[in-house]
Amino acid sequence: MPQTRFVTKKALALGLKPIVVINKVDRPGARCDYVINATFELFDKLGATEEQLDFPVIYASGLNGYAGTEENVRSGDMRPLFNAVLTHVPVRDDEIDAPLQLQISSIDYSNYVGKIGVGRIRRGKIKPGTDVVCVNGPDGTPFKGRINQVLKFKGLEREVVDEAIAGDIVLVNGIEDLAIGTTICAPDQVDALPMLKIDEPTLTMNFMVNTSPLAGREGKFVTSRQIRERLDRELKSNMALRVRDTDDDTIFEVSGRGELHLTILVENMRREGYELAVSRPRVVFHEEDGVKLEPYENLTVDVEDTTQGGVMEELGKRKAELLDMVSDGKGRTRLEYRVPARGLIGFQGEFMTLTRGNGLMSHNFDSYGPVKEGILGERHNGVLISQDDGDAVAYALWKLQDRGRMFVSPGDPLYEGMIIGIHSRDNDLVVNPIKGKQLTNVRASGTDEAVRLVPPVQLTLEYAVEFIADDELVEVTPKSIRLRKRFLKEHERKKASREEV
Repeated sequence: MPQTRFVTKKALALGLKPIVVINKVDRPGARCDYVINATFELFDKLGATEEQLDFPVIYASGLNGYAGTEENVRSGDMRPLFNAVLTHVPVRDDEIDAPLQLQISSIDYSNYVGKIGVGRIRRGKIKPGTDVVCVNGPDGTPFKGRINQVLKFKGLEREVVDEAIAGDIVLVNGIEDLAIGTTICAPDQVDALPMLKIDEPTLTMNFMVNTSPLAGREGKFVTSRQIRERLDRELKSNMALRVRDTDDDTIFEVSGRGELHLTILVENMRREGYELAVSRPRVVFHEEDGVKLEPYENLTVDVEDTTQGGVMEELGKRKAELLDMVSDGKGRTRLEYRVPARGLIGFQGEFMTLTRGNGLMSHNFDSYGPVKEGILGERHNGVLISQDDGDAVAYALWKLQDRGRMFVSPGDPLYEGMIIGIHSRDNDLVVNPIKGKQLTNVRASGTDEAVRLVPPVQLTLEYAVEFIADDELVEVTPKSIRLRKRFLKEHERKKASREEV
Protein backbone atom coordinates (compact mmCIF):
# COMPACT_ATOMS: atom_id res chain seq x y z
CA MET A 1 0.00 0.00 0.00
CA PRO A 2 1.31 3.52 -0.77
CA GLN A 3 0.83 4.74 2.80
CA THR A 4 2.91 1.79 4.05
CA ARG A 5 5.76 2.59 1.66
CA PHE A 6 5.61 6.32 2.43
CA VAL A 7 5.67 6.02 6.23
CA THR A 8 8.25 3.21 6.17
CA LYS A 9 10.54 5.21 3.89
CA LYS A 10 10.38 8.22 6.22
CA ALA A 11 11.04 6.04 9.29
CA LEU A 12 14.04 4.32 7.70
CA ALA A 13 15.45 7.67 6.56
CA LEU A 14 15.35 8.85 10.20
CA GLY A 15 17.47 5.85 11.20
CA LEU A 16 14.76 4.08 13.18
CA LYS A 17 15.17 0.34 13.70
CA PRO A 18 12.09 -1.65 12.70
CA ILE A 19 10.38 -4.52 14.51
CA VAL A 20 8.35 -6.70 12.14
CA VAL A 21 5.15 -8.16 13.59
CA ILE A 22 3.38 -10.82 11.52
CA ASN A 23 -0.25 -10.93 12.62
CA LYS A 24 -2.92 -13.61 12.05
CA VAL A 25 -0.45 -16.50 12.17
CA ASP A 26 -3.31 -18.72 13.39
CA ARG A 27 -5.01 -18.56 9.97
CA PRO A 28 -4.84 -21.74 7.84
CA GLY A 29 -3.37 -19.87 4.83
CA ALA A 30 -0.68 -17.98 6.78
CA ARG A 31 2.49 -17.42 4.69
CA CYS A 32 5.02 -16.20 7.25
CA ASP A 33 8.15 -16.87 5.16
CA TYR A 34 6.65 -15.04 2.18
CA VAL A 35 5.78 -12.03 4.37
CA ILE A 36 9.28 -11.87 5.84
CA ASN A 37 10.89 -12.02 2.38
CA ALA A 38 8.50 -9.39 0.99
CA THR A 39 9.21 -7.11 3.96
CA PHE A 40 12.97 -7.55 3.51
CA GLU A 41 12.69 -6.68 -0.19
CA LEU A 42 10.57 -3.61 0.63
CA PHE A 43 13.07 -2.34 3.21
CA ASP A 44 15.91 -2.93 0.75
CA LYS A 45 14.11 -0.98 -2.01
CA LEU A 46 13.52 1.89 0.43
CA GLY A 47 17.22 2.19 1.20
CA ALA A 48 17.48 0.46 4.59
CA THR A 49 20.93 -0.05 6.10
CA GLU A 50 22.33 -3.48 6.94
CA GLU A 51 21.54 -2.83 10.60
CA GLN A 52 17.92 -2.00 9.75
CA LEU A 53 17.62 -5.09 7.55
CA ASP A 54 18.60 -7.26 10.53
CA PHE A 55 15.17 -6.81 12.11
CA PRO A 56 13.56 -8.96 14.84
CA VAL A 57 10.37 -10.83 13.89
CA ILE A 58 7.40 -11.37 16.20
CA TYR A 59 4.62 -13.81 15.29
CA ALA A 60 1.24 -12.87 16.73
CA SER A 61 -2.51 -13.25 16.69
CA GLY A 62 -4.10 -10.04 17.84
CA LEU A 63 -7.58 -11.58 17.93
CA ASN A 64 -6.47 -14.36 20.28
CA GLY A 65 -4.12 -12.12 22.25
CA TYR A 66 -0.80 -13.94 21.99
CA ALA A 67 2.62 -13.38 20.46
CA GLY A 68 5.94 -15.19 20.28
CA THR A 69 9.30 -15.43 18.59
CA GLU A 70 8.52 -18.77 16.92
CA GLU A 71 6.24 -19.30 13.93
CA ASN A 72 4.31 -22.15 15.59
CA VAL A 73 3.21 -20.09 18.60
CA ARG A 74 -0.45 -20.73 19.40
CA SER A 75 -0.87 -19.67 23.03
CA GLY A 76 0.41 -17.23 25.65
CA ASP A 77 0.11 -13.47 25.91
CA MET A 78 1.56 -10.33 24.31
CA ARG A 79 4.63 -10.10 26.54
CA PRO A 80 7.09 -11.19 23.80
CA LEU A 81 6.01 -8.17 21.73
CA PHE A 82 6.37 -5.77 24.65
CA ASN A 83 9.76 -7.27 25.53
CA ALA A 84 10.91 -6.78 21.92
CA VAL A 85 9.96 -3.10 22.13
CA LEU A 86 11.86 -2.69 25.41
CA THR A 87 14.89 -4.52 23.99
CA HIS A 88 15.20 -2.97 20.54
CA VAL A 89 13.69 0.53 20.90
CA PRO A 90 16.11 2.94 22.59
CA VAL A 91 14.88 5.00 25.50
CA ARG A 92 14.12 8.58 24.51
CA ASP A 93 16.63 11.03 25.92
CA ASP A 94 14.41 13.88 27.08
CA GLU A 95 16.28 16.85 28.53
CA ILE A 96 13.54 18.46 30.57
CA ASP A 97 15.81 21.01 32.28
CA ALA A 98 17.64 22.08 29.10
CA PRO A 99 16.74 25.23 27.08
CA LEU A 100 13.59 24.93 24.97
CA GLN A 101 13.79 23.41 21.49
CA LEU A 102 10.59 22.62 19.57
CA GLN A 103 10.31 21.95 15.83
CA ILE A 104 7.01 22.54 14.01
CA SER A 105 6.03 19.52 11.92
CA SER A 106 2.47 20.50 10.98
CA ILE A 107 0.40 23.64 10.65
CA ASP A 108 -3.26 24.21 11.51
CA TYR A 109 -5.37 27.35 11.38
CA SER A 110 -8.21 28.79 13.46
CA ASN A 111 -10.34 31.82 12.70
CA TYR A 112 -10.13 32.74 16.39
CA VAL A 113 -6.43 32.34 17.30
CA GLY A 114 -4.81 32.32 13.86
CA LYS A 115 -1.98 29.98 12.89
CA ILE A 116 -1.35 26.95 15.10
CA GLY A 117 1.96 25.08 15.09
CA VAL A 118 2.09 21.38 15.94
CA GLY A 119 5.30 19.64 16.98
CA ARG A 120 7.17 17.62 19.59
CA ILE A 121 9.25 19.30 22.27
CA ARG A 122 12.78 17.97 21.86
CA ARG A 123 14.07 19.50 25.07
CA GLY A 124 13.04 21.89 27.81
CA LYS A 125 9.61 23.15 28.85
CA ILE A 126 7.04 25.52 27.40
CA LYS A 127 4.32 27.60 29.06
CA PRO A 128 1.77 30.18 27.87
CA GLY A 129 3.28 33.65 27.82
CA THR A 130 6.83 32.37 27.17
CA ASP A 131 9.05 34.63 25.05
CA VAL A 132 10.80 32.60 22.37
CA VAL A 133 13.02 32.99 19.31
CA CYS A 134 12.01 31.27 16.06
CA VAL A 135 14.26 30.42 13.14
CA ASN A 136 13.68 28.68 9.81
CA GLY A 137 16.70 26.41 9.51
CA PRO A 138 20.37 27.02 10.35
CA ASP A 139 20.65 29.71 7.65
CA GLY A 140 17.39 31.44 8.58
CA THR A 141 17.03 34.84 10.23
CA PRO A 142 15.80 34.55 13.86
CA PHE A 143 12.65 36.42 14.85
CA LYS A 144 11.04 36.88 18.22
CA GLY A 145 7.61 35.73 19.34
CA ARG A 146 5.48 34.95 22.36
CA ILE A 147 3.51 31.76 23.01
CA ASN A 148 -0.13 32.68 23.55
CA GLN A 149 -1.56 29.24 24.32
CA VAL A 150 -0.29 25.67 24.74
CA LEU A 151 -2.51 22.66 24.01
CA LYS A 152 -1.99 18.89 24.09
CA PHE A 153 -3.86 16.07 22.43
CA LYS A 154 -6.17 14.02 24.63
CA GLY A 155 -7.54 11.31 22.37
CA LEU A 156 -9.14 13.16 19.47
CA GLU A 157 -9.68 16.31 21.54
CA ARG A 158 -7.36 19.22 22.29
CA GLU A 159 -6.79 20.24 25.89
CA VAL A 160 -5.33 23.55 27.11
CA VAL A 161 -2.43 22.99 29.52
CA ASP A 162 -0.36 25.24 31.76
CA GLU A 163 2.92 23.52 30.91
CA ALA A 164 4.37 20.94 28.54
CA ILE A 165 7.74 19.20 28.80
CA ALA A 166 10.23 17.46 26.52
CA GLY A 167 8.65 14.51 24.69
CA ASP A 168 5.16 16.03 24.57
CA ILE A 169 3.43 16.73 21.26
CA VAL A 170 1.92 20.17 21.61
CA LEU A 171 -0.03 22.82 19.71
CA VAL A 172 1.06 26.42 20.14
CA ASN A 173 -0.40 29.66 18.84
CA GLY A 174 0.44 33.33 18.98
CA ILE A 175 3.15 33.36 16.28
CA GLU A 176 1.81 34.04 12.79
CA ASP A 177 5.07 33.48 10.90
CA LEU A 178 5.40 29.79 11.78
CA ALA A 179 6.09 27.33 8.97
CA ILE A 180 6.70 23.61 8.73
CA GLY A 181 10.26 23.08 9.99
CA THR A 182 10.44 26.27 12.10
CA THR A 183 12.46 25.73 15.30
CA ILE A 184 11.16 27.45 18.44
CA CYS A 185 14.00 28.03 20.89
CA ALA A 186 14.74 29.68 24.19
CA PRO A 187 16.12 33.24 23.68
CA ASP A 188 19.43 32.41 25.42
CA GLN A 189 20.19 29.34 23.25
CA VAL A 190 19.06 29.41 19.62
CA ASP A 191 19.79 25.99 18.06
CA ALA A 192 18.06 25.74 14.69
CA LEU A 193 17.24 22.29 13.35
CA PRO A 194 17.36 21.51 9.60
CA MET A 195 14.15 22.46 7.81
CA LEU A 196 11.67 19.69 7.05
CA LYS A 197 11.22 19.05 3.32
CA ILE A 198 7.72 19.49 1.91
CA ASP A 199 7.04 17.42 -1.20
CA GLU A 200 6.35 19.55 -4.25
CA PRO A 201 2.98 19.39 -6.10
CA THR A 202 2.65 16.94 -8.99
CA LEU A 203 -0.81 17.86 -10.38
CA THR A 204 -2.56 21.13 -11.09
CA MET A 205 -6.19 22.08 -11.81
CA ASN A 206 -7.98 25.30 -12.67
CA PHE A 207 -10.57 26.51 -10.16
CA MET A 208 -12.89 29.05 -11.74
CA VAL A 209 -16.14 30.89 -11.32
CA ASN A 210 -19.13 28.87 -12.49
CA THR A 211 -20.49 30.50 -15.66
CA SER A 212 -23.17 27.98 -16.62
CA PRO A 213 -26.83 29.06 -17.08
CA LEU A 214 -27.60 27.37 -13.73
CA ALA A 215 -24.91 29.33 -11.86
CA GLY A 216 -25.87 30.89 -8.53
CA ARG A 217 -28.97 28.78 -7.90
CA GLU A 218 -27.52 26.36 -5.36
CA GLY A 219 -24.32 27.92 -3.99
CA LYS A 220 -23.85 30.55 -1.29
CA PHE A 221 -20.33 31.66 -2.31
CA VAL A 222 -20.02 32.08 -6.07
CA THR A 223 -17.74 35.06 -6.85
CA SER A 224 -14.03 34.99 -7.69
CA ARG A 225 -13.25 37.05 -4.58
CA GLN A 226 -14.96 34.52 -2.32
CA ILE A 227 -13.23 31.59 -3.99
CA ARG A 228 -9.83 33.30 -3.72
CA GLU A 229 -10.38 34.09 -0.02
CA ARG A 230 -11.23 30.45 0.64
CA LEU A 231 -8.09 29.29 -1.18
CA ASP A 232 -5.96 31.79 0.76
CA ARG A 233 -7.42 30.43 3.99
CA GLU A 234 -6.58 26.88 2.90
CA LEU A 235 -2.97 27.89 2.21
CA LYS A 236 -2.50 28.79 5.87
CA SER A 237 -2.84 25.15 6.96
CA ASN A 238 -2.33 23.11 3.75
CA MET A 239 1.40 23.50 3.20
CA ALA A 240 1.59 21.22 0.12
CA LEU A 241 -0.93 23.34 -1.79
CA ARG A 242 0.02 26.07 -4.27
CA VAL A 243 -2.31 28.72 -5.72
CA ARG A 244 -1.38 30.98 -8.63
CA ASP A 245 -3.35 33.74 -10.31
CA THR A 246 -3.83 33.62 -14.08
CA ASP A 247 -4.41 36.28 -16.71
CA ASP A 248 -8.14 35.78 -16.16
CA ASP A 249 -9.33 37.17 -12.80
CA THR A 250 -11.98 34.42 -12.53
CA ILE A 251 -9.53 31.48 -12.91
CA PHE A 252 -7.01 30.25 -10.32
CA GLU A 253 -4.37 27.58 -10.90
CA VAL A 254 -4.31 25.24 -7.89
CA SER A 255 -1.54 22.64 -7.55
CA GLY A 256 -1.39 19.71 -5.14
CA ARG A 257 0.09 16.29 -4.43
CA GLY A 258 -2.44 14.36 -6.52
CA GLU A 259 -6.06 13.97 -7.53
CA LEU A 260 -7.13 12.99 -4.01
CA HIS A 261 -5.43 16.03 -2.48
CA LEU A 262 -7.23 18.41 -4.84
CA THR A 263 -10.64 16.70 -4.87
CA ILE A 264 -10.74 16.72 -1.05
CA LEU A 265 -10.34 20.50 -1.19
CA VAL A 266 -13.12 20.79 -3.79
CA GLU A 267 -15.40 18.55 -1.74
CA ASN A 268 -14.77 20.60 1.41
CA MET A 269 -15.54 23.81 -0.45
CA ARG A 270 -18.69 22.26 -1.86
CA ARG A 271 -19.92 21.29 1.60
CA GLU A 272 -19.21 24.80 2.86
CA GLY A 273 -21.57 26.27 0.26
CA TYR A 274 -19.14 27.19 -2.52
CA GLU A 275 -20.07 26.88 -6.17
CA LEU A 276 -17.33 26.66 -8.79
CA ALA A 277 -16.09 24.87 -11.90
CA VAL A 278 -12.87 22.83 -12.12
CA SER A 279 -10.84 21.63 -15.08
CA ARG A 280 -9.16 18.31 -15.84
CA PRO A 281 -5.98 17.68 -13.81
CA ARG A 282 -2.63 18.29 -15.52
CA VAL A 283 0.80 17.15 -14.36
CA VAL A 284 3.42 19.64 -13.20
CA PHE A 285 6.53 19.39 -15.39
CA HIS A 286 10.06 20.18 -14.18
CA GLU A 287 13.17 21.06 -16.12
CA GLU A 288 16.71 20.11 -15.10
CA ASP A 289 19.79 20.84 -17.20
CA GLY A 290 17.59 21.60 -20.19
CA VAL A 291 15.74 18.26 -19.94
CA LYS A 292 11.98 18.30 -19.45
CA LEU A 293 10.86 15.94 -16.66
CA GLU A 294 7.47 14.64 -15.55
CA PRO A 295 6.35 12.89 -12.33
CA TYR A 296 6.29 9.09 -12.19
CA GLU A 297 4.23 6.95 -9.81
CA ASN A 298 4.70 3.50 -8.31
CA LEU A 299 1.52 1.59 -9.16
CA THR A 300 0.44 -1.70 -7.56
CA VAL A 301 -2.61 -3.58 -8.86
CA ASP A 302 -4.09 -6.83 -7.56
CA VAL A 303 -6.34 -8.49 -10.16
CA GLU A 304 -7.94 -11.80 -10.99
CA ASP A 305 -6.05 -13.90 -13.54
CA THR A 306 -9.00 -13.70 -15.95
CA THR A 307 -8.78 -9.89 -16.14
CA GLN A 308 -4.99 -9.58 -15.98
CA GLY A 309 -4.54 -9.37 -19.77
CA GLY A 310 -6.91 -6.43 -20.22
CA VAL A 311 -5.31 -4.47 -17.37
CA MET A 312 -1.79 -5.07 -18.73
CA GLU A 313 -2.88 -4.01 -22.21
CA GLU A 314 -4.41 -0.77 -20.94
CA LEU A 315 -1.35 0.05 -18.81
CA GLY A 316 0.86 -0.63 -21.83
CA LYS A 317 -1.05 2.02 -23.76
CA ARG A 318 -0.37 4.41 -20.88
CA LYS A 319 3.43 3.85 -21.13
CA ALA A 320 3.66 1.93 -17.85
CA GLU A 321 6.78 -0.17 -17.19
CA LEU A 322 6.20 -3.55 -15.52
CA LEU A 323 8.57 -4.03 -12.57
CA ASP A 324 7.26 -7.17 -10.91
CA MET A 325 4.53 -9.78 -11.29
CA VAL A 326 3.63 -12.25 -8.54
CA SER A 327 0.85 -14.84 -8.63
CA ASP A 328 -0.61 -16.09 -5.36
CA GLY A 329 -1.54 -19.45 -6.91
CA LYS A 330 -5.19 -18.93 -6.04
CA GLY A 331 -6.41 -17.08 -9.11
CA ARG A 332 -5.05 -13.58 -8.40
CA THR A 333 -1.92 -11.76 -9.54
CA ARG A 334 -0.16 -8.69 -8.16
CA LEU A 335 1.48 -6.37 -10.70
CA GLU A 336 3.89 -3.55 -9.91
CA TYR A 337 4.48 -0.75 -12.42
CA ARG A 338 6.31 2.53 -12.78
CA VAL A 339 4.01 4.78 -14.75
CA PRO A 340 3.92 8.48 -15.71
CA ALA A 341 1.41 10.38 -13.57
CA ARG A 342 -0.25 11.50 -16.81
CA GLY A 343 -1.05 7.88 -17.56
CA LEU A 344 -3.00 7.46 -14.31
CA ILE A 345 -5.39 10.35 -14.95
CA GLY A 346 -8.72 8.68 -15.73
CA PHE A 347 -7.38 5.16 -15.14
CA GLN A 348 -9.36 4.46 -11.96
CA GLY A 349 -12.73 4.15 -13.71
CA GLU A 350 -11.23 2.19 -16.60
CA PHE A 351 -9.56 -0.17 -14.12
CA MET A 352 -12.81 -0.86 -12.26
CA THR A 353 -14.52 -1.62 -15.57
CA LEU A 354 -11.77 -3.97 -16.74
CA THR A 355 -11.71 -5.87 -13.43
CA ARG A 356 -15.52 -5.83 -13.01
CA GLY A 357 -15.07 -4.13 -9.66
CA ASN A 358 -12.87 -6.90 -8.25
CA GLY A 359 -9.46 -5.23 -8.68
CA LEU A 360 -7.38 -3.43 -6.06
CA MET A 361 -5.22 -0.48 -7.05
CA SER A 362 -2.87 1.82 -5.15
CA HIS A 363 -0.14 4.25 -6.21
CA ASN A 364 2.24 6.82 -4.76
CA PHE A 365 4.79 9.30 -6.07
CA ASP A 366 8.15 7.84 -7.05
CA SER A 367 10.33 10.45 -8.76
CA TYR A 368 10.68 12.74 -11.77
CA GLY A 369 11.90 11.25 -15.04
CA PRO A 370 12.15 12.03 -18.76
CA VAL A 371 8.87 12.87 -20.48
CA LYS A 372 7.24 10.01 -22.37
CA GLU A 373 6.32 10.88 -25.93
CA GLY A 374 2.68 10.83 -27.00
CA ILE A 375 -0.70 11.57 -25.46
CA LEU A 376 -1.53 9.52 -22.35
CA GLY A 377 -4.76 8.89 -20.49
CA GLU A 378 -7.14 10.05 -23.21
CA ARG A 379 -10.79 8.98 -22.94
CA HIS A 380 -11.92 6.36 -25.45
CA ASN A 381 -15.56 7.47 -25.78
CA GLY A 382 -17.16 10.71 -26.82
CA VAL A 383 -20.00 12.38 -24.93
CA LEU A 384 -23.64 13.26 -25.48
CA ILE A 385 -24.22 17.02 -25.35
CA SER A 386 -27.51 18.82 -24.79
CA GLN A 387 -28.42 21.21 -27.61
CA ASP A 388 -30.96 23.29 -25.69
CA ASP A 389 -32.06 24.56 -22.26
CA GLY A 390 -34.88 22.93 -20.31
CA ASP A 391 -35.77 19.91 -18.20
CA ALA A 392 -34.88 16.36 -19.28
CA VAL A 393 -37.85 14.44 -20.70
CA ALA A 394 -38.23 10.70 -20.07
CA TYR A 395 -39.37 9.98 -23.65
CA ALA A 396 -36.35 11.79 -25.13
CA LEU A 397 -33.92 9.99 -22.81
CA TRP A 398 -35.54 6.68 -23.72
CA LYS A 399 -34.97 7.35 -27.42
CA LEU A 400 -31.33 8.31 -26.70
CA GLN A 401 -30.49 5.20 -24.69
CA ASP A 402 -29.21 3.40 -27.77
CA ARG A 403 -26.65 6.17 -28.21
CA GLY A 404 -24.96 5.61 -24.83
CA ARG A 405 -25.27 5.74 -21.05
CA MET A 406 -26.90 8.73 -19.34
CA PHE A 407 -25.77 10.95 -16.49
CA VAL A 408 -29.20 12.60 -16.02
CA SER A 409 -32.69 11.57 -15.01
CA PRO A 410 -36.10 12.84 -16.17
CA GLY A 411 -36.83 16.27 -14.70
CA ASP A 412 -33.20 17.28 -14.23
CA PRO A 413 -32.47 20.85 -15.40
CA LEU A 414 -30.28 20.96 -18.52
CA TYR A 415 -28.66 23.65 -20.61
CA GLU A 416 -26.97 23.95 -23.98
CA GLY A 417 -23.46 22.54 -23.84
CA MET A 418 -24.11 20.35 -20.79
CA ILE A 419 -22.83 16.76 -20.99
CA ILE A 420 -25.72 14.38 -20.36
CA GLY A 421 -24.12 11.01 -21.10
CA ILE A 422 -21.34 8.85 -22.55
CA HIS A 423 -21.53 8.28 -26.29
CA SER A 424 -21.11 4.67 -27.43
CA ARG A 425 -18.66 5.87 -30.11
CA ASP A 426 -15.47 7.90 -29.95
CA ASN A 427 -16.97 11.20 -31.16
CA ASP A 428 -19.11 13.81 -29.41
CA LEU A 429 -22.78 13.97 -30.37
CA VAL A 430 -25.18 16.88 -29.88
CA VAL A 431 -28.67 15.61 -28.95
CA ASN A 432 -32.03 16.97 -27.85
CA PRO A 433 -32.97 15.48 -24.44
CA ILE A 434 -35.89 17.85 -23.80
CA LYS A 435 -38.00 16.91 -26.82
CA GLY A 436 -41.33 15.36 -25.79
CA LYS A 437 -43.47 12.84 -27.62
CA GLN A 438 -45.53 14.26 -30.47
CA LEU A 439 -49.15 14.33 -29.29
CA THR A 440 -52.25 14.28 -31.55
CA ASN A 441 -56.01 14.21 -30.96
CA VAL A 442 -56.35 10.97 -32.96
CA ARG A 443 -57.03 7.92 -30.85
CA ALA A 444 -55.53 4.55 -31.75
CA SER A 445 -55.23 1.39 -29.72
CA GLY A 446 -51.79 0.03 -28.91
CA THR A 447 -49.80 3.13 -29.88
CA ASP A 448 -48.58 3.94 -26.36
CA GLU A 449 -45.02 2.76 -25.77
CA ALA A 450 -43.67 1.73 -22.39
CA VAL A 451 -40.77 4.00 -21.43
CA ARG A 452 -38.20 1.90 -19.58
CA LEU A 453 -35.10 3.85 -18.64
CA VAL A 454 -31.77 2.39 -17.60
CA PRO A 455 -30.65 3.96 -14.29
CA PRO A 456 -28.18 6.80 -14.97
CA VAL A 457 -24.51 6.73 -14.02
CA GLN A 458 -24.14 8.32 -10.59
CA LEU A 459 -21.57 11.09 -10.79
CA THR A 460 -19.10 11.39 -7.92
CA LEU A 461 -16.54 14.17 -7.75
CA GLU A 462 -13.59 11.78 -8.21
CA TYR A 463 -15.21 10.06 -11.20
CA ALA A 464 -16.18 13.37 -12.81
CA VAL A 465 -12.68 14.86 -12.49
CA GLU A 466 -11.12 11.73 -14.01
CA PHE A 467 -13.73 11.46 -16.77
CA ILE A 468 -13.60 14.91 -18.37
CA ALA A 469 -11.38 15.84 -21.30
CA ASP A 470 -9.27 18.98 -21.68
CA ASP A 471 -12.14 20.91 -23.31
CA GLU A 472 -14.61 20.06 -20.53
CA LEU A 473 -15.32 21.23 -16.99
CA VAL A 474 -16.91 19.85 -13.82
CA GLU A 475 -19.58 22.13 -12.38
CA VAL A 476 -19.57 21.70 -8.59
CA THR A 477 -22.35 23.02 -6.35
CA PRO A 478 -23.49 22.08 -2.81
CA LYS A 479 -26.32 19.99 -4.30
CA SER A 480 -25.13 18.85 -7.74
CA ILE A 481 -22.21 17.69 -9.84
CA ARG A 482 -22.60 18.34 -13.56
CA LEU A 483 -20.35 18.03 -16.58
CA ARG A 484 -20.19 20.61 -19.34
CA LYS A 485 -18.17 21.70 -22.33
CA ARG A 486 -15.83 24.63 -21.77
CA PHE A 487 -17.54 26.38 -24.69
CA LEU A 488 -21.31 25.91 -24.42
CA LYS A 489 -22.26 26.94 -27.96
CA GLU A 490 -21.60 24.41 -30.72
CA HIS A 491 -20.18 26.99 -33.11
CA GLU A 492 -17.77 28.17 -30.40
CA ARG A 493 -16.53 24.61 -29.90
CA LYS A 494 -15.97 24.17 -33.64
CA LYS A 495 -14.08 27.44 -33.82
CA ALA A 496 -11.88 26.47 -30.86
CA SER A 497 -11.09 23.06 -32.38
CA ARG A 498 -10.06 24.70 -35.67
CA GLU A 499 -7.77 27.11 -33.82
CA GLU A 500 -6.07 24.21 -32.01
CA VAL A 501 -5.31 22.54 -35.34
